[in-house]
Formats: sequence, C-alpha cells, structure tokens
Amino acid sequence: MTLVLDLAEVVVRRGTKRLLDDVTWEIREGERWIVLGPNGAGKTTLLQVVAGQLYPTSGWAAILGEALGETDVSELRTRVGLASAALADRLPRNEIVRDVVLTASYGMVGRWREKYTDLDRQRAEILLRALGVLDLAERTYGTLSEGERKRVQIARAMMPDPELVLLDEPAAGLDLGGREDLVRRLSNLALDEGSPAMIMVTHHVEEIPAGMTHVLMLREGKVVAAGPIEHTLTSANLTSCFGIGLELRYDGGRYSARLAGRERLHLASG
Repeated sequence: MTLVLDLAEVVVRRGTKRLLDDVTWEIREGERWIVLGPNGAGKTTLLQVVAGQLYPTSGWAAILGEALGETDVSELRTRVGLASAALADRLPRNEIVRDVVLTASYGMVGRWREKYTDLDRQRAEILLRALGVLDLAERTYGTLSEGERKRVQIARAMMPDPELVLLDEPAAGLDLGGREDLVRRLSNLALDEGSPAMIMVTHHVEEIPAGMTHVLMLREGKVVAAGPIEHTLTSANLTSCFGIGLELRYDGGRYSARLAGRERLHLASG
C-alpha cells in the first residue's frame, strides 16, 4: 500500500524543550489513525508537522511522498484536508456556510475573486448533506451552534478531495448529544472504503469513531505505543500514556475508560 506519511526521528524544539522527541511514524493508504495523549503531549505539534505547517528541528518528514524542506508546501497543503481550532478561528463569521466549504477548493478562508463551477457547488452540497448541515447552507457561519460549526469544518476539510484528512479534536466543546452525533458521522466517514487516510487527535477514548484502524499514543513528545488499534489500545498502554491507572472497556464498537480498581480504592480511602 502507498505510504501516505513517513516521519523518521522527528524532533521539534522550542528553546530547550522538546515538543516532539524522536517521533518515527508511518501511515499507509486506507489507514485511519487516532492520536491519543494528555494535554501537552505534543499532539497538536505533531499534526502541524503532518499538515506541512511546521518544519521539524531535526529528522525526516515526508507527506504524500513530498519531503518537507524539498517541496512547495503551498501545493502540498491542497492535498491535505484540515479541521482544527486554529483554522476555525480564521473562518469569516459573516460568510455563508456554502462558501465556507467552497473556499477550501482554493485553500482560502474567505471569498474573493475566485470562481466556482456547478460541480464545485454540487460537491459542497453532498458533503454538507453527509454531515447533516445542508439545511444550513445559506446561513452565515457565525450564527451556527458549536456542533454545527464542527460539522461544517469537517465538510470543508473534505472539499478539495484530499488524500489525507487531519481532524484536531473535532468533538472538543460539544455537549453529549453533539458529540455522539458527530462521532456517528465520523464513523460513517471512517468506514467508507473510498475515504482518504485519516488522522484524528483526541484526549478521550470515548470519542473514537468506529472504523478507526490504528492508534498512536504520545506522552511528553514521545511515542508510548503505535499500531493496530485492537492490539495497541490497551489498559496498560493507556495507563502509561496518561500516567494514571486506567481501565479500558470496549462495547458495541465504542471505547470507554475509567480509573482502574486500585486507583478507585486509593481515591476512596484517601
């Protein structure tokens, strides 16, 4: 299978601190990866490298066969779909939802002089329908609820027909109903064999959609574990990743986690 991402001994430094520390990671076509870790683990920094927005201090990073530092990243970015809080903050609040999605075709965050075809508009509507927000297409983006905005952002990430989709904490800030609706729609995307390779960052195993195939766990910029999700996402690895005893459960295609028995006993007795 085609190699979509190839990181070798990647280090990202800020002053004396290593935000990423010797990260080696490969993703192949058709794989859907979850990146898990506590706050400050380096998850967002890792996604910035994968999106071509941040160059490693040292090491090798190749995205879709293009090595960072040896390619035109502006062209590379058009092949990668991204939904993140930083990008969401740049989207014009007064722009209609359809245009928020359409502008991703040009890698822009606002309408200017670019022209779109009927096929562009049809694709935007198909994506909005798939995410359950087609009825909002004529609304201005700033009037949407947080859950609606998240779904529009994912439709936008899919608009340029990317070869790799990056979702940075897509369920952050949602209530329980909004989270479950979004996870259901992400499951449909992950289970679709025609979908591109995917990386989704989260803090919570409860947000992992069905259909995700692999997991990478980070702690303090280092890889704790990486591999197929059914073998790698374990109580022991989760405990190492988050630095506290955790018990992983799997039921009906979804994961959940809670304090391990000994940790609950310690809390109760403390």
